[in-house]
Amino acid sequence: MATKSTAPTGAANSPSYTGPFITVTMLFFIFGFITNLNMALVPHLRSIFDLPYGLAMLAESAFFLAYFVFASPTSKLIESIGYKKTMVFSLFLQVVGALMFIPAASYTNFPLFLTASFVIGAGVTALQTSANPYVSILGPEKSAPVRLNLAQAANSIGGTIAPLIAGAFILTDPEKLISKAGIADTVRVPYMLIAGGLLLLGLAVAFMRLPHITATQSFRPGSENDPILSRSIWSYKHTVLGALGIFFYVGVEVGLASIMVNYFKQQGIPSAAAASSLIAFYWGGALVGRLLGAWLVSLIPSGRLLGIFGFAATAMVVVSMVSSGHVAIWALILCGFFNSIMFPNIFTLGIVGLGPMTSKGSGLIMTAVVGGAVVPFLFGALADKVGIQHAFVLPMICYLYIAYYGLIGSKPTRTVTA
Repeated sequence: MATKSTAPTGAANSPSYTGPFITVTMLFFIFGFITNLNMALVPHLRSIFDLPYGLAMLAESAFFLAYFVFASPTSKLIESIGYKKTMVFSLFLQVVGALMFIPAASYTNFPLFLTASFVIGAGVTALQTSANPYVSILGPEKSAPVRLNLAQAANSIGGTIAPLIAGAFILTDPEKLISKAGIADTVRVPYMLIAGGLLLLGLAVAFMRLPHITATQSFRPGSENDPILSRSIWSYKHTVLGALGIFFYVGVEVGLASIMVNYFKQQGIPSAAAASSLIAFYWGGALVGRLLGAWLVSLIPSGRLLGIFGFAATAMVVVSMVSSGHVAIWALILCGFFNSIMFPNIFTLGIVGLGPMTSKGSGLIMTAVVGGAVVPFLFGALADKVGIQHAFVLPMICYLYIAYYGLIGSKPTRTVTA
């Protein structure tokens, strides 16, 4: 029987949330895997179509543009059909996107690759917009950062596995294949398997019983007649600044991951497959950081921890920028560790005190994931002009803003009761 929360904090029913939390955490694994597998297409598309960095980054831009287009409508969809049905819809939409990679590979068509990337990105958008606040509200608000850090750890596991899969099955050495069509063909089987897995998971979630968080005043989605919903979400400064924080965070994380294969090869790594394997350490660092972060956030205020990690990531970028070889490589890989707590902490800080407007706040924040479309493209274009290492000035700016948000910008000046 579905559980309904009746207490403001939901503490009395918290034991019943364990199963749903595990179920939704599995979904975090999915969008971590899909997102990072899509990043692996960047060097692959450069090989197939002889693209400069800027144009190759369009594969990322198409994927993350979906967040800008679909995040806000998804928040409305959540209010109409609930969190669970939105999650199921998102998984089926990802199935469609994954299947679209098959004709894209068959016809070796760059616009089709971009379209498939956009559609699968739309599905991931709907999944993130529904799953992130759902995990946050499965229990007391004060422990939301802990839950989201743990769930994001599953995201990191998926992200860590993705480049290994890409290195083994997609980033095949071009010299071993006769034609560009043969290179493109390496995409087909992995995405066919992904489509099948997503379809099965979507059906499984559809038949699972997840609690409806509808009666809790603190967290419920707003109803049509609720006077609170007449307020503009833009009047909540900490939410708007949090959205900008997500814009920079996703942009820098994706931008660095997308350019690592080419950068590592410049620093002496012999092949794309070997470079892709190293990227697993970048995402593995995020996994370790999120598991550690779930403990640290119980000891250190989440805003302060975010500021510390933001400054530390800036330092790693500077080290990579002024060094070479293994030092440059591992300094950049360490950014993955410091990235770890950024998304869950920015997200939970951004929706603090929103109550019935939580879905609107989530929609705005998830719209800002479009940073994954904008920042990598700008990063790639800058790298084409001045070289990758000099282009690291852009990631530095992103990390410095995140540090500012954690220490200063995340402090609420208004909540639903004020």
